[in-house]
Amino acid sequence: MRVNVRSLRKAGFLLLGAALMLLAGLSFYNSRHLKEPVVLGPSVTEVKKLSDYFEGLEGTINDANVYVLEGQEPGGSVLILGGTHPEEPAGRLATWILAENAVLEQGRLFLILSANRSGTTVTRLGGAYPPDYSIETPWGERTFRMGDRWSNPLDQWPDPEVYIHYPSRQELAYMDIRNLNRTWPGRANGTLTEKTCFAIIQMIKEEKIDIAIDLHEAELQYPVISVIVAHEKGQDLAAMTSMMISGMGGFDLGMENSPHALRGLSHREIGDHTDAISLLLEAPEPMLDATRGRTDRKLLLEGKDEFVVKAGEHGLLFEKIDENGWPIDVRVGRHCSAILQILELWTEDHPERGVVVTSVPRYAEVIENGTGAYLHDHRKVSPARLRFE
Repeated sequence: MRVNVRSLRKAGFLLLGAALMLLAGLSFYNSRHLKEPVVLGPSVTEVKKLSDYFEGLEGTINDANVYVLEGQEPGGSVLILGGTHPEEPAGRLATWILAENAVLEQGRLFLILSANRSGTTVTRLGGAYPPDYSIETPWGERTFRMGDRWSNPLDQWPDPEVYIHYPSRQELAYMDIRNLNRTWPGRANGTLTEKTCFAIIQMIKEEKIDIAIDLHEAELQYPVISVIVAHEKGQDLAAMTSMMISGMGGFDLGMENSPHALRGLSHREIGDHTDAISLLLEAPEPMLDATRGRTDRKLLLEGKDEFVVKAGEHGLLFEKIDENGWPIDVRVGRHCSAILQILELWTEDHPERGVVVTSVPRYAEVIENGTGAYLHDHRKVSPARLRFE
């Protein structure tokens, strides 16, 4: 019997391709459906959904959890957004620490850990990002989805050839129709990403939020880095926070004004369309730099890259970097300290609208103990005190 070598070769390649497709499909499925546990801290009194504020999100992947922490004394209300850009993990981890540890003595704290949950279910196309990463804790590992800058195309497609921002009519990059930080203030009849912004705006209005803080990270080649970006309503608060942190907080934190000419960003549109003060925090993340080397979990967590260091030697960066890199604990600690400083200064100036938080680590403590020291063992709590992102 004569064997057709060419047919066998074709069949072999076909089987190999099918196997690779199956493995890739399983990886994508597992990443999209990975459950991220949240142990409800002592002050969490309620977990709401964004659809409680806008029914148009009900049943969608972006119907995110809203963790409500309440103090014994009445006061003001503050919203903290993590996961606007899920590829910037320090912001999400900082909100996790708050959700699992914060004790509210006065006022209310609203936490959204996955502001763009769709964006947590995909990584940047062509970016070779890891689908997830794990944080070491005293009791084991806690695994988190990595995510992308934009909403998953599986949830919102196709992109327009031209994205016209609503309501300013400013023309923005076409893919930014899926960027949660380019679609504020959103609209009820818009895309999934726009509807998400609209829901959060409705929540800010309904809950009478005093301050909205959006947590981010930036590549070192981006000029807006290691700063608080502040709407004009929050410039004094941001300036004082910058001075206090840079003087006594253990690290430098600058301050920049929100530009009027660039639309769709949280620090501009939340301040314009609600009564809340809107602030955005940026920490350095070398994994986002275009000059980076291998994009793996090690780079994500350690923040060390010889190519980014070399770019710094040639004056191509807007933030310093050396062989120590920018580890995840440093980035998370910066966010924690900045948030606490903002709340302290706000409370001093507005005692009747104060928000007093304890039991949250500051910069030096996170570096000393590690982010994982503040993540609790979800296997040892009752289902009533456990949620999943």
